[in-house]
Amino acid sequence: MAVIGGRWKVPILWNLFVGTCRFGELSRKVGGATQKMLTQQLRELEADGLVHRKVYPEVPPRVEYSATALGRSLEPVVAALSEWGEKYLSDRPPRRRRDRKSTTRS
Repeated sequence: MAVIGGRWKVPILWNLFVGTCRFGELSRKVGGATQKMLTQQLRELEADGLVHRKVYPEVPPRVEYSATALGRSLEPVVAALSEWGEKYLSDRPPRRRRDRKSTTRS
């Protein structure tokens, strides 16, 4: 579970299942992750063999990320999690908001 346990790992993989992405494109698609966090999560996914990082010998450097065969093997798992999440959100009753007046002490 630690392999995909990071906050941004599943969204990164989900976007790489569609195809190869450059860092900036992936950052826009994932949204919300800082550059440092996205870099860290990508490095961990690469170290675990789920993501391939291809560096082109150009100036400025161009880097592309793609899901490896091992990473793609997680696609049905991630799809099932997504399906479960959508069902959960549509089936659960709306949460009641606490009334601040009733929770404060006198």
